[in-house]
Amino acid sequence: MVYAGTGSVAAFIDGSGVLHRAGGRGNLIDDGGGGYWIAREALRHVWRTEDERPGSWRDSLMAQGLFACIGGTDWPHTRQFVYSGHRGDIGRLALAVAGAADRDSIATDILCAAGAELARLAGAMIARYGPRPIALSGRAATLHPLIFETMREALPAGTPLTLRPCRGHYAAARLALCAAIGTPHPTVQDVEL
Repeated sequence: MVYAGTGSVAAFIDGSGVLHRAGGRGNLIDDGGGGYWIAREALRHVWRTEDERPGSWRDSLMAQGLFACIGGTDWPHTRQFVYSGHRGDIGRLALAVAGAADRDSIATDILCAAGAELARLAGAMIARYGPRPIALSGRAATLHPLIFETMREALPAGTPLTLRPCRGHYAAARLALCAAIGTPHPTVQDVEL
C-alpha cells in the first residue's frame, strides 16, 4: 500500500503480521508525492520565478490559484500562510496545483513528479520484498489522474496497480466500537482499507 495524503508512506504487512515501511519521514525530510510536497514544490517554483521576473505570477494559472488560497500575492502573505499555518493547510494548496494542471505546464510537471515519487516508494518495497500488487490510496493520490498514470508508468513493467478509496474513518470507527464494547481489536484482515 502506498498512501499519499498530506505526507506519503509505503507499507507492507508480511505473512507474520510484521509491518514494514518506506518513506513517511515527514515534510521536513521528504514525504515526496504527498500534498505538502506538491504545495512546497509549487510555491518554490512560483517564488523562484518571481525572483527572476517579478510579476510573472500573473501569467501562471497555478500561481494565481495558490495566491487565491493564500489570500494575497506578495511574499508577506505567503510567509504568513506557510510559517504560521498548519501542515494540513499547506497540503491543501495541492488542490490549486491540481486545478491548474490541465492548463499550466508547471503544475502538470509537479503532479507527474509526485507520481514518480510515489512509484519510488513502491519500488523500494518491491526491491525489499519482491514483486507484488500495489494499492495507491489517500487524498493526494486522487488530486489528478496524472499522479496515478505517472506512478503506473514508473513502476516495473507488469506491476499491478490499483487506486483504492481511503476509508480510514471506517477503520477508526471499528476500532472505537471495539474499545467501547470491550472486544479485541480487529486484525488487519478484518479491517477493509
